[in-house]
Amino acid sequence: MKTTLSLAISALFAVALPALAAPSSADVLIRHATVVDVEHARLQPGQAVAIRGQDIVAVGDDASLARQWQATQVVDAGNRYLIPGLWDMHVHFGGGPALVEENKALLPLYVAHGITTVRDASGDLPEQVLSWRGQIAAGQLFGPQLFTSGAKIEGIAPVWKGTLEAGDEAGVDAALDREQRDQVDFVKITDSTLKPELFLYALRQARQRGLRTSGHIPMALTVEQAVDAGISSIEHLDYAFKAGVKDEAAIAADFAAGRIDRAEANRRLRGGFDRDTAMAAYRRFAEHGVAVTPTLDGGRIIDFLDVEPHADDAYLAYIGPGLRKTYAWRVDRAAKATPQQIQDRHAHYAQVAAVLPMLQQAGVQIMAGTDAGFLNSYNYPGIGLHNELALYVREGLSAPQALAAATRAGPAWFGKLDRYGAVQAGKAADLVLLERNPLQDIGATTAINTVILRGQVQDRAALDALLDATRAQVKAWNAADAAD
Repeated sequence: MKTTLSLAISALFAVALPALAAPSSADVLIRHATVVDVEHARLQPGQAVAIRGQDIVAVGDDASLARQWQATQVVDAGNRYLIPGLWDMHVHFGGGPALVEENKALLPLYVAHGITTVRDASGDLPEQVLSWRGQIAAGQLFGPQLFTSGAKIEGIAPVWKGTLEAGDEAGVDAALDREQRDQVDFVKITDSTLKPELFLYALRQARQRGLRTSGHIPMALTVEQAVDAGISSIEHLDYAFKAGVKDEAAIAADFAAGRIDRAEANRRLRGGFDRDTAMAAYRRFAEHGVAVTPTLDGGRIIDFLDVEPHADDAYLAYIGPGLRKTYAWRVDRAAKATPQQIQDRHAHYAQVAAVLPMLQQAGVQIMAGTDAGFLNSYNYPGIGLHNELALYVREGLSAPQALAAATRAGPAWFGKLDRYGAVQAGKAADLVLLERNPLQDIGATTAINTVILRGQVQDRAALDALLDATRAQVKAWNAADAAD
């Protein structure tokens, strides 16, 4: 009898022990959050998220997790909307060595706008950006996670600075060797002076080496040729539009042979778009896993400068004087346009923008990217991504599709969806807490309450302090620039 009683008491304690066990320790516990499941476009209210170091270690029912976890810092989300960190998949740093500090000052702007990762698509400061990438990863520099292509691959004596020049296959091989020594995250290939055959050779060789690629496709080639050679992402929506032109191959051949110039080639392209041709091309993109980064807003800014001037934008207070000066050449060129050229610009934007929902329909991975940085007039680091997303919805995507383009498409392209793109245990603690539901209104991405970057909480006061510090620095630079 006594033995039976002892066994019963032991069994009772065995059941009770888990409930009495000490709570697990976390660094941050977010309570009362509405988690946004971006993948399935649904909300999960009443959730808590436990963070340890740079990792999400638990997500679940708020009351349950509050019993299971204790944390050094507790964030009351107040039923606000928690999304994965935003990714800007096309940015630039550049303007020459004199503008290194002005470029570095852009890094906090991304974080202050909920952007926890950026993909640098090459400028003329490749060594500096590679250095920043390492410093950020090591916790020595504050900024978003940084992926970079390093120096772009180009032909001999190109327009763009900061390039690896290649005039033959051996030159391409040497450039790719350099990229691998620099451990770049992908390879950027542009077409200022690079021979078309070397462009394709570079794509094929990069693919053989296991390197992702993006670039500007030469006019003398079809987009299909670049896809077949292994390009991983197509930058700028204009190239996707070009792929939908019925006689694209004939135009490319005429341009390559010198029978037409670039202006005539563009005129024929604008008049030759065919929906059936386009959908076939876009399905091919999807089959080959080729993503498209539209960078829609950058083009729109220039196309509509006549009716939407930006010289008095409040956001210019965050952009250094040297970077602002790099805006001038595109602004000046746009100002010289004739009324007919302005009308053509407006019409061309509408033509190109109409491609966006077609890509989505075909199953193409659309990656949100801005083209923000030097040279690209009024295309601002930080707020630019939110402007880009607003255009996606205006031009035919749903709010959930636009949100996925900025949270899941980038990680998917880099093969990192196991680490990013969702609020789940095991993912990186890169998160943004919003005041409103972004699945209903994409404009909600601008209503940021808190950003969590690599597990570190930046509340609204901290984010405002980042903006204030950048504005103060730019003000000082402006004063020094005026005194020179």
